This record gives sequence, structure tokens and C-alpha cells, in this order.
Amino acid sequence: MTNSAVLDRRREDRGLPRGDDHGRAEDLGTRPVPEIPAPLFGAPDRRRGFLVGLVITAVAALTRFWGLAHPTDQGTPVFDEKHYVPQGWQVLTGGNWIEDNPAYGLVVHPPVGKWLLAAGEAVFGYGPVGWRITPAIAGVAIVVLIYIAVRRLSRSTMVGAIAAVFAICDGVLFVQSRMGMLDIFQAVFVVAAITALIADRDQVRARMHRVYLEGRIHDSDFGPRLGFRWYRFTAGVMLGLACGTKWSGVYFVVFFALLAIGFDVAARKAYHVRRPWLGVLRRDLVPAGMSLAVMPIVIYFVSFIPWFTSETAVYRYEVGNQIGVGGPFAWVPGAWRSLWFYEAGILQFHAGLTNSAGNHHPWESKPWTWPMSLRPMLYAIENGPDQCGGGECIRAQMLIGSPALWWVALPMLAWGLWRWLVRRDWRYATVLTGYAAGLLPWFADLDRQMYFFYATVMAPFLVMGLALCCGDLLRAVAARARARPERRALGILVVAIYVGLVVANFIWLWPILTASPISPAQWHQQIWLPSWS
Repeated sequence: MTNSAVLDRRREDRGLPRGDDHGRAEDLGTRPVPEIPAPLFGAPDRRRGFLVGLVITAVAALTRFWGLAHPTDQGTPVFDEKHYVPQGWQVLTGGNWIEDNPAYGLVVHPPVGKWLLAAGEAVFGYGPVGWRITPAIAGVAIVVLIYIAVRRLSRSTMVGAIAAVFAICDGVLFVQSRMGMLDIFQAVFVVAAITALIADRDQVRARMHRVYLEGRIHDSDFGPRLGFRWYRFTAGVMLGLACGTKWSGVYFVVFFALLAIGFDVAARKAYHVRRPWLGVLRRDLVPAGMSLAVMPIVIYFVSFIPWFTSETAVYRYEVGNQIGVGGPFAWVPGAWRSLWFYEAGILQFHAGLTNSAGNHHPWESKPWTWPMSLRPMLYAIENGPDQCGGGECIRAQMLIGSPALWWVALPMLAWGLWRWLVRRDWRYATVLTGYAAGLLPWFADLDRQMYFFYATVMAPFLVMGLALCCGDLLRAVAARARARPERRALGILVVAIYVGLVVANFIWLWPILTASPISPAQWHQQIWLPSWS
């Protein structure tokens, strides 16, 4: 359909006469044809975007895979690797792909993350590389997904590349990518979910745009049906895997479901659907619920199939042992009652892990310290002349957010909130929703013992937000470039200096992110705040 035909169709929808495309101000009077969003559904430079993506992938892989075998505790896992690495090995060697040894004591997380650890151990054996290869792969995937997501958010390959550089240079994402723990797996599933939701938003708007141009947008007061949405389905699968790694994935299920509904309402409003809210309720709510609420639950229980089919899995046969055979729930199959007992025990374990109950750790922290990485964690430390062939030195690995990134989190959040709430900028709504899902729920129970590595899932949204801020600065100076060309150069210089500062900060922190040997004097230079020690 030609543009003139579309315009005529839109006039007819409003009871206006047909006509040519000239002099429409006189024809329409005070009833102009409403505007629709520009049809931008991703960065236009696909070839360059692909090539930049390849370079980013290579750099991320180089940093994540380098020196994976260090550090260790005399050849054994360090910090919480001591829990999950043996469980991954037992999952691999036990024959059922599920834990069946309650002596491990902390069988308190679902199996997905431990399957991934087991996969690396299956290929490289029970050693540091085997423990850490799949987290390293997940770390590379996070960088690439952040690049893809921000490139779509900003419609700019350059801004996407800035976000990827930030992700490569962030200490939290870097260290967690090189540890046999579960948090990096949850983070990669969460980032994959938000990337899919951003792609879904673009796809929905492309479909709405086509319907609008065809003049069918008002065939129903509720707007068009949009068909099956594979990206949204993919997001649900990723959220299910996040929950199947750690329970805290459920926070992202709730926050992302609300974000998806907001996207749908905004899309119908943007294309002038007469009843957008009812349109979402009639057209989108049930499919969204199936993909983003029901699907994660299904994936979570599917991950326990090995548990159901095992004869020796932890707590598999508790009916008749710790669970009575009678009672009001006797009609529930024994396997499901045993699973309920198992899950209730996990909940009880976490609920009892509180400071008031006497649980303290020298490196614990509370969530108000996480945005600026005020209380990092010491994962491993060795010191003495034997560590450096005779000279006194220290080998220490810390989980610490790069100050060049984390110390500007509060200004980024303030700017993002203003852009979202005042300027209705959907990009910051996306980023801050993910950031809030990783942070706010932890304030509900401040008595609980908490650690900075819980903030791993916040880190991707921090670097996304900072990259968008850099993009806003570049866009603002570009808009004034004709009148004041020097401002464009100044804006580019400011962003370049900041990116360079982030890279330099990462290089400076490299020794304490990788447990490289440094002198005691260098160690003290690395500790910038009293709370870091």
C-alpha cells in the first residue's frame, strides 16, 4: 500500500475526506493525523555490528580463559567453590545427574548450575580448568549478550561496543566468570532473558507498524493479534533456567513480566489502538503469563526429573521416614511430598541463616553497600616468600567491582530514573527494572547473612546503564554540532577518556582479580577503602 493510500485510509478512519498529499494542513484543520514512532527496530549497520561483535567476543574470551587454573587452595577449590565443585563432580559421577550424597550438607540450590559445572568437569576432569571452563564460557556469553542488548536499546553499534568494553573490564563479571560457582550461570540466563524481551519489543512494534501501514490498526478496538512470540517464549525459558540455578531468579520473573506488560501497553498506545489496556488484557496477558510465569515453573520442575527418577537422590524417599504416611495430604504422591519436604528444608536453611541466629562471616555485606561495591569479598590469599620463589609477596583474589564503574552507579541511577519517569525513556526502564530485580528484594530481610557475590546479576545492568549514559552524551553533543562543532569533539573526548579510565582501572586491579604475585607495598596500594580489607 502506498503512503498516499495509507494516509487516505487513516483519514477515512477519522471520518475525513480523501484527497491528494498536498495542502493537508487545510484539509485536516485542527485534527492532524497522529504521529507514530519511527520504524527503527535495531541498529542499521548489521555488517559492522557483526564484525565488532567478533572482536568483542575474542577479547572477552582472551580475558576469561587466561590463567583459569589459578588460584587454588593447594590444588583444591577456593571459597564457595568448595561447595559446588564437589557437587558438580558427584552429579557427574553418581549416574543420575543429581546429588545423592547428603553429607555435602549444602544441597540447597536447584541442579541446573551444577549440571553446567559437571559438563566442564566431564571434558577437562576434576581440576581447576574443569571447574571453571563453563563459568568462563558463560562470562564470554554475558559480554556478547550485553553488546547485543545495548546495541538494540541504543540503535548504535558504538554504544553497544562501549557496554561490552565495560562488561569486559568489570571486576565482578570478570572474577565470577573464573570461579566454579553458580552466580555467573544465573546472570547469563537473566541477561539472555532481557535480551530476548528487548528483541520481542522490537518484533512486536515491527508487526504493529506493518498493521498500521496496511490500515488495519482500528479493525478492533483492542488492536491486532500478534501471533506467537518466540522471543518472549525464549525469555521464559531463560528465566526458568535462572530459577533452576538459584531461587533468586524468581525476582526476575516478577519484574520482567511487569516490564513485558509495560512494553505491550506502550506499543498499543504508540500505534493509537483505541483501548490499549483492554487490548493487552484481551490479547497479550494470557500468552505473556504462559511464557513468562508458567514456563519458568515448568522449566524449574523439569530440572528435577533426574531427582524424580533416582532411587538414591537426596530426600527422594522421605514419606514414611521424616514424613508421615497419613494426614490431610496423604493423597499427594509420595515423590511430590518428598520434593516439598526437600524444598521446605532449603527454605528453612536460608531463613535460619541470619545474623540474629549467630551466623556471621568476616566478608558479609548488606545490600545498601552493593551499588558502589563498598564491601567486596576476599576469595583467596597466599603470602610468604615461598609464593614468589624467595621474595616476599602476596597472591590474593578479590571480588570487587571496578570503581570507575561502580562508584558512578548512583548518578547513573538518578539519570536513568529521570529519563524513565520524566522523559518516558523505555531504555532506562528496561535497565533499571533488571537492576532493581537484582537489588531491591534483598532489603526485605536485612537480618539474613548476605554477600557481595549476590550482586553479580546487578553488574550487567550497571554497565548497560552507564553505556546508555555515554550514548546520551554523544547524542546531545551531536545535536548541537552544527552550531558549535567544538562541542562534538569535547563530548567524544569526554566519553573516550571515561572508557579509557575504565580500561586503566581494570588493568590496575588485574593482580587482585587474578591472584597474581605482588609485593606487600603493591597490595596496600590496591586497597583503596578501609572496608576493602
